[in-house]
Amino acid sequence: MHRRDTVEIFRSRLQEVIERSGMSRSAFARSIGTDRSTLSQLLAADGTRLPRAETIAAIAAAAQVSVDWLLGLSAEGQMGTDVLNEAVAIEPGAASPADERLRRWHAEAAGYKIRYVPTTLPDLLKSEDVIRYEYRQHDTLEPEGRIEQAEAKLAYSRRPETDIEVCSSYQSVAQFARGHGEWEELDVATRTAQLETMIGLLDELYPTFRWFLYDLRQCYSVPFTVFGPQRVAIYIGDMWLVTTSQEHVRVFTNHFDSLIRAAVMQPPEVIEYLQRLLGEVTGGDRSVRPASSGA
Repeated sequence: MHRRDTVEIFRSRLQEVIERSGMSRSAFARSIGTDRSTLSQLLAADGTRLPRAETIAAIAAAAQVSVDWLLGLSAEGQMGTDVLNEAVAIEPGAASPADERLRRWHAEAAGYKIRYVPTTLPDLLKSEDVIRYEYRQHDTLEPEGRIEQAEAKLAYSRRPETDIEVCSSYQSVAQFARGHGEWEELDVATRTAQLETMIGLLDELYPTFRWFLYDLRQCYSVPFTVFGPQRVAIYIGDMWLVTTSQEHVRVFTNHFDSLIRAAVMQPPEVIEYLQRLLGEVTGGDRSVRPASSGA
């Protein structure tokens, strides 16, 4: 391969990884330890030079691609296989009540924003009775560990430096309040108490804890948590798929942000929605709908 061909391939693939990163050129330049003018020179159509080896290595690390792919020496996929093998792991036993990994991941993300899409209700808002109900069918799992986890998360969320965003569908919250689906055997008194608990905690924890609700008919998401810039943990049923790839962290961060943009209720409106659901459960209006969704 001629040098000019290598330069052209490198320039094309550099442009591709910048676009895929979602960053501006200035931000991407900073992420690889250079400046915008140098990056612009590398992207210039009439450019004839390659960057230094350390710059190429920095681009490969930031974009989670191989150096060979950047230079056109490999055509098998954009993501470096070796990098991916190191950056992705299966963490079994996610349903274990003695799961210390979540505590460690939260601790390591201290000072960063945590983005969380729950399986049902946000864990730290759940009452003991609701947790016991969820684990009543597990012969080998005791709910005490989950209760302890919820208490630890609540204590964590009360620290002044925390910044937690939660996003889920308003339909899942209504399903809980009305005792539908998986909640059909949960008594009214427990559901009422849970709604009251959530209303109180959301009021107490705002603005460091913010819960957004989207319309399930407009968007969807699997349960996952983005622990700052360090990792994403995707819940896939009794296990976590965990990645520390910066590319994956960016993808899930962007996905979460798209859920926020699509939210039909902002945090103050979520409290109002819970209050209306509470009124419905206790004998008030039975035609509760989020006012801003038109549903």
